[in-house]
Amino acid sequence: MPQNIYDDPEFFAGYDRMRTHGISLPETLEQPAIRSLLTNVQNKRVLDMGCGAGVMSNWLVEQGAENVLGVDVSIRMLEKARENPHPRIEYRQIAAEDLEFPDGSFDLVVSSLMFHYVEGLKSLLGKARRWLTGGGMLVFSTEHPIFTAAQGLYPDPWIKDEDGNNLAWKVDSYASEGQRVSRWFVDGVVRYHRTLATLINWLIEVGFRVTRLLEPHAVVEAERQHPVLLGERKRPAFLFVAAEAAL
Repeated sequence: MPQNIYDDPEFFAGYDRMRTHGISLPETLEQPAIRSLLTNVQNKRVLDMGCGAGVMSNWLVEQGAENVLGVDVSIRMLEKARENPHPRIEYRQIAAEDLEFPDGSFDLVVSSLMFHYVEGLKSLLGKARRWLTGGGMLVFSTEHPIFTAAQGLYPDPWIKDEDGNNLAWKVDSYASEGQRVSRWFVDGVVRYHRTLATLINWLIEVGFRVTRLLEPHAVVEAERQHPVLLGERKRPAFLFVAAEAAL
């Protein structure tokens, strides 16, 4: 069973405060970027892996998706998602690694900031390819390998000047792939680091054709309102990939 950190009460409270009262990278950077890759969802059957509170699932049906199946391991996140029900969205509590569907069940598979929690990611990518129709799309975001490389190795991965300002991001043990354990609201949060080459080659090996990569910073309006976000230009927090199921 994969780690279910989002159902830890202390973690969930911290995460919820960040999303509702803080400067949230998912809202100012991640969601605008991943949505820019989802240019045609009209009449699509969609699987939203790691759907969380249902933000992406609701956006997809608003853009005209035929139906969306949102899956997540976290009961707490799904409780939030179900506060805003939609007749074309079904939510299911299950780990993505345990999913099974007939081949060709979906036209689009979306995953927002979940893949870095998955130990057996190549296997899951292979399943996603089989679940897609030929020509269907996988669109996902994940923590960038530059961001994950040194997780847990230092209390603070930033190199700072004498006044405490962030100068540069430490990239260490980049080629040493595998588990990273760090603190994010609570101790013991488990993620998995892979190099960029590994991620892209896995996609190719399981039958995808990569069509687009993004390494964006926060949207300009958010940077104007919150200048602290300009620091996100110093290193990519997230990687975004669009890949087509090869025919």
